Amino acid sequence: MERYFEDFKVGERFRSKGVTLSEAEVISFALAYDPQPFHIDVEAARKSAFGQLIASGLHTFALGWRMFLQEGLLSACSMGSPGIDELRWTAPVKPGDTIYTEAEVLEVRSSASKPDRGTLRMGYRIVNQKDETVLTMAIVHILRKREVK
Repeated sequence: MERYFEDFKVGERFRSKGVTLSEAEVISFALAYDPQPFHIDVEAARKSAFGQLIASGLHTFALGWRMFLQEGLLSACSMGSPGIDELRWTAPVKPGDTIYTEAEVLEVRSSASKPDRGTLRMGYRIVNQKDETVLTMAIVHILRKREVK
C-alpha cells in the first residue's frame, strides 16, 4: 500500500530487514570513502583503540538509510529532506555484525504555505544483532499529500 503524508502518525514505529557486513565490504567502502587505517587495514586496526577492523560510520549510515528506504514507506511521497539532525555513532560496527534500522515518527506537521505537502520528523536508530544501538539520528522529511480530486 502506498503511503502519503496523511498516513503517518506520531509514535508509529518501523523496523527494516537486516544486513550483515563482511570484512571485504567494510574495507571496500572505506577505501573509496573513508580510508582511515582502522577501516582498511586489519593489522593497523588491531593496534587501534578499537582493537579490530570496524566499519566506517558513513558506511553504517548509508546501509541503514538504504535498508529503511527499501521498506518502501516513502517511495510514493518523498519530496526530499532539508537535512539530518543529531547524527551520532554510538558503538562500532564490526565485520560479521548484522544491522537493522528502526524508525519512529516524532512529529507530523502540515505545511502552512504549500498545501500539497507536510513535514515528518523521524527518529532513527540503527541496531546490531545484539540490539545494541550503533547510530542515532533524526531526519525531517518533506512528504507529498494525497492528490485530492
